[in-house]
Amino acid sequence: MDFKSKIYIAGHAGMVGSAIKRNLERKGFTNIATRNLDELDLLVEQDVAAFFSTEKPEYVILAAAKVGGIVANNTYRAQFIYENLMIQNHVIHQCYLHGVKKLLFLGSSCIYPRMAEQPIKEEALLTGLLETTNEPYAIAKIAGIKMCEAYHAQYGCNFISIMPTNLYGQNDNYDLEKSHVLPALIRKMILGKYLQENNWGDLRKDINKMPIEGVNGSFSDEVILKVLEKYGVTIVDGRAKVTLWGTGLPMREFLHVDDMADASVFLLLNYNAPDSTPSHINVGCGEDVTIKELSEIVKNTVDYKGEIIWDTTKPDGTPRKLLDITKLLKLGWKPSISLEEGIRRVISYYRS
Repeated sequence: MDFKSKIYIAGHAGMVGSAIKRNLERKGFTNIATRNLDELDLLVEQDVAAFFSTEKPEYVILAAAKVGGIVANNTYRAQFIYENLMIQNHVIHQCYLHGVKKLLFLGSSCIYPRMAEQPIKEEALLTGLLETTNEPYAIAKIAGIKMCEAYHAQYGCNFISIMPTNLYGQNDNYDLEKSHVLPALIRKMILGKYLQENNWGDLRKDINKMPIEGVNGSFSDEVILKVLEKYGVTIVDGRAKVTLWGTGLPMREFLHVDDMADASVFLLLNYNAPDSTPSHINVGCGEDVTIKELSEIVKNTVDYKGEIIWDTTKPDGTPRKLLDITKLLKLGWKPSISLEEGIRRVISYYRS
């Protein structure tokens, strides 16, 4: 692989894909192919085939996926399994048909059993029941791993899979219905801070840029307060309250997306599909915190002075999900961005 090799990033506009693109460009790679959704719909097989025939990429990074947090995963179950399976099927098969030199498939740590032994080794795959709330998404990602292994076994394709832990960073999704836990925490506490300070100017600017269920800054105070209340951000007797799902006791690992991108490019350059299974590699930081501890880090960094309420009638999800990254460390890569520093960067980016 040289600096002029044609590299196609599927999902280049998303948080992960855009970070990988930035990382490749910083390292000097100059021939990067991308397509926006209105230019190429990965759900349409004929369009994907035509793209590969025309562009003839040598390397492919499959970062495109339908993703979301616990609410979105549990609500749009059919869409999550259908769309992810179709995207994977079309891209992986065309990589084989057009002789792509290497494919990097990005999965998710939710592929592992709900009660997997911690920290989770790659060998834990398919050894137990999945977390119910995101089972359709997890099954699609497991299918992607197995598809890469099968194409390597039958056709000799150099298709590799990596399983990142929970990611956050630049270009994250802050939609309160569909976002993951950390961006949701950040936005809720920033909105709660605005309410606590009676700062309607910045609050309206926020929801003008990212409307909530169609409600933007032009709506009345009453309408805005009502939609915020639906997502657990309220003001009662001058005291802001942010309500979060569950007990706050589940433990989660978080990796800054810039670290994830660096690991992805490292593996693209240094790791080939093995004949043995499991073939996939975990990517994480090797440390975790409780959701309650995470909320306190965000609260302090945002300087939110209101209350945090835990709605224990809502599900916690998987009790713990810490990846064993021994395999990755032995290959010579390790993360460099701490959680506190990463959250500071994200909040600064969000505010700007």
